Amino acid sequence: MSKPLLLTVHRWITLVFALPLLAIIATGLILSFEPLVQVSGIGEAAIDSGRIVELVKRYDPDARARGLAIDAGAQRMTLQGTGVPVIDLTTGEPAPAGFGLRDLLLWARFTHERLLGQAWLVTSSTVAMVCLMVLGILMGLPRLRNSLSGWHKGTAWFALPLILLSPLTGLCLAFGLTFQSGAAPAGGGRALPLADAVRMVAASHDLSSVISIGARGGRMMARIYEDDELRAYAVNSSGVIALPRNWPRLIHEGNWSVLIASPLNVATSIALLTLLSTGLLIWARRKLRKPRSRAQQAATAAIGAG
Repeated sequence: MSKPLLLTVHRWITLVFALPLLAIIATGLILSFEPLVQVSGIGEAAIDSGRIVELVKRYDPDARARGLAIDAGAQRMTLQGTGVPVIDLTTGEPAPAGFGLRDLLLWARFTHERLLGQAWLVTSSTVAMVCLMVLGILMGLPRLRNSLSGWHKGTAWFALPLILLSPLTGLCLAFGLTFQSGAAPAGGGRALPLADAVRMVAASHDLSSVISIGARGGRMMARIYEDDELRAYAVNSSGVIALPRNWPRLIHEGNWSVLIASPLNVATSIALLTLLSTGLLIWARRKLRKPRSRAQQAATAAIGAG
């Protein structure tokens, strides 16, 4: 396939998927800061398991909640799947309404995973992003110049490992590929009630480092920060058991080592935004450029010959 044809395909894929890609990359940039926000709240204030259990029973007496999320920094808890408002752990009452940083992160996550409520749109746009990168590689090494095109090509090649890893790990999440190094522990029978799961997790871990506890895939699971890494645990009658690492998720979310991975994800998102914006500007400049008259073309050719 010739380079002009590759460039044409590259350009049209960009134009078709420009808006979805912009939304996905922008929300990805916002979510790059989420691990740092979560870790910053660990250890600030102790969270009593008895208090959590009491609030779960008060706000979910019929045990309909599929899980809970804890925000240690803001001292708040969310019961998932109940429609109950966010609960203030200090007062035990619904938290005041408002739109803060954590609400922004929640909106960004929903948009990033289900753009316009459609997961397929995110998946297809991510596939398009990978195709754009492959086409860019096939077009060969660039000549680096201090121009819009030069910055576009330079950013693509120098940041290639990061910008390629991001959509690939995203596709692994979409298609359920975990590359886990070991088998998950047995389920241990029926999933534990949420209140019992909270007690078991609290017996072995500080609840301020717990991000969520809930039912997934027919079993109760907990996500807990340990040494700046977000680990997944199975919670059953046998205890709280570490699950094999899901490397695509850890890499994509920046949770394999928060202080290193989160800044890398920020840099990756900025590089992707640079590529998308410069690519669209290059196309716009070519489209908006006034066509040169034959006289101008002849004059240019004469100057070049002289």
